Amino acid sequence: MTQEPRSEGDQHPARVRVLVAEDQSAVRAGLVLILRSAPDIEVIAEASDGEEAVHLARELRPDLVLMDIQMPRLDGVSATRQIVEEHLADVLILTTFDLDEYIFGALRAGAAGFLLKNTDAKDLLDAVRTVARGEGLIAPAVTRRLIAEFAAPSPTRAPGARDPEILDVLTRREREVLSCLSQGLSNAEIAVRLCMAEATVKTHVSRLLGKLDLRSRVQAAVLAQELGI
Repeated sequence: MTQEPRSEGDQHPARVRVLVAEDQSAVRAGLVLILRSAPDIEVIAEASDGEEAVHLARELRPDLVLMDIQMPRLDGVSATRQIVEEHLADVLILTTFDLDEYIFGALRAGAAGFLLKNTDAKDLLDAVRTVARGEGLIAPAVTRRLIAEFAAPSPTRAPGARDPEILDVLTRREREVLSCLSQGLSNAEIAVRLCMAEATVKTHVSRLLGKLDLRSRVQAAVLAQELGI
């Protein structure tokens, strides 16, 4: 699949290039129809299983992969892990289940956010745009609940597994931004709260993710919750 070259005189903003990975053909067709209704979003390919999603992500380098969790050959969590580790694209997870173990696995794998399959068309388009802007926290009210669930003590995770000293590498400002991330705030909301430019917020988020060896804003928010930031 090829893309037409953009001429130097084309002043239209680049569209968000999306790969849709969903094994149910009817559901996939519906998602594609919704995405193609938006002039700023382009569906560049479709995948019916996780292996195909990884292959197409390597070949086409989309901006975002809309990824179903439960798929044949390679599940969405494993596919997400490969795509994120290879820095091929951001991943937005689709699931039928609210706060199930697959979602936790996807977040650990570095997914940028998640949506339920019953999300309406407007929210789906908004979520794609949000992740494409580099803001991984989708639907703050839902995300805060997810973070709280994920960070809560569980029999399978030893308490105190995270050492607060790992935050020593952060500047004071980066800690403040991390605290805002734990509350599910967007870059624009963080900018208002901390009285800084939105571009500066993005820089701080990028730097703190790098320092803490994290793959996504959601992972950073979970870490902040675990450490009580």
